Amino acid sequence: MRFFIQFSYFGKAYHGWQNQPNAITVQEVLENGMSKLLNSPVSLMGAGRTDTGVHAKEMYAHFDIDALDNIPEYIFRLNSFLPNDIAVHRIFEVEHDAHARFHATARTYEYHIDKKKDPFSTDLAHFVKKDLDIAQMNSAAALLLGKKDFECFSKSNTDVYTNICDLREAKWERKKDQLVFTITADRFLRNMVRAIVGTLINVGLGKYPADYVNTILKSKDRTKAGVSVPAKGLYLTSIVYPNTILKNG
Repeated sequence: MRFFIQFSYFGKAYHGWQNQPNAITVQEVLENGMSKLLNSPVSLMGAGRTDTGVHAKEMYAHFDIDALDNIPEYIFRLNSFLPNDIAVHRIFEVEHDAHARFHATARTYEYHIDKKKDPFSTDLAHFVKKDLDIAQMNSAAALLLGKKDFECFSKSNTDVYTNICDLREAKWERKKDQLVFTITADRFLRNMVRAIVGTLINVGLGKYPADYVNTILKSKDRTKAGVSVPAKGLYLTSIVYPNTILKNG
């Protein structure tokens, strides 16, 4: 039987989602907790990887097991066992070939910028003191929409089959003393969102005009784009799946 697990985590203490040698990850902690409670090894396949320090409000993974009885009770016990910075929300059965990574049709991230120094969000947002031109940043963000080659915003030497992503949403909004960037695509390259945000901040600071984003895209050169902003401001907020993955869906 195959199940999906929906969970969230505060990423400060972890070297991202995916298992790594000599570094603690969310996957390692969650797999260990599930395995001990079930008295059987559990291997999770995540919907994707998140970088060190990135947070997830909504993340999914799938796992296979012969049977899982009384799921609400298991979730309660699992949450009692896990550290406070990881929380499990749902576990549900899916079709045997459903895949947490490959069946996802859209992913959404948010990036949070503090415009006013706030000691309570030091680990939750990136503080930018200088004024930013949101209108220009949104003009630049709009140029990213559609199916494009985003190699210029990707970490170098990554093993991917294509750099083409279908970007469906990219916008900045002011929310009280914060700027929040929301971005949605079918898939993302490694470090892509943080590099895009760094580039758009440069536009907001007036370092180059909004349409210079087109030049950066055409260059396919990571050095032409802005620096990657700190991971602490980045949140995976939503992953969308077709209803057909549900058991008897």
